[in-house]
Amino acid sequence: VQLQASGGGLVQPGGSLRLSCAASGSINSLNYMGWYRQAPGKQREFVALLSNIGSTTYADSVKGRFTISRDSAKNTIYLQMHSLKVEDTAVYYCNAVQSGVISWGQGTQVTVSS
Repeated sequence: VQLQASGGGLVQPGGSLRLSCAASGSINSLNYMGWYRQAPGKQREFVALLSNIGSTTYADSVKGRFTISRDSAKNTIYLQMHSLKVEDTAVYYCNAVQSGVISWGQGTQVTVSS
C-alpha cells in the first residue's frame, strides 16, 4: 500500500493541527495504521496506533492531547493534535502494517514555535 501524509505546518504552542494519511487502497484490509515522528538529531519514535478493530495506543508524551482516527470511506487516517508543545516539532510519518509488511508515507513537517 502507498501512503500520502499531509497537513503539517507551523503552529504556535498550545495550538492544534490535524494530519491526514491517505492510503492507495482499502484500509479495512490493513492490520494496523499508525503515526511516528522524528525530531532533528533523534531517532524515529512511536506516536499513535490504530488497529483494524478500532483499538488505539498512544505514546505517553501525547496521551490526552492527540487522537488517531480513521475514515474508511476515504481510506484515510488522521492524527488530531491539540495543546501542541515545542517538543512536538518533528517530521511525522504514517505507516501501515499488512500481513507483516510495513509501508511508510513520505512524512509531513510539524513545527511548533512562537
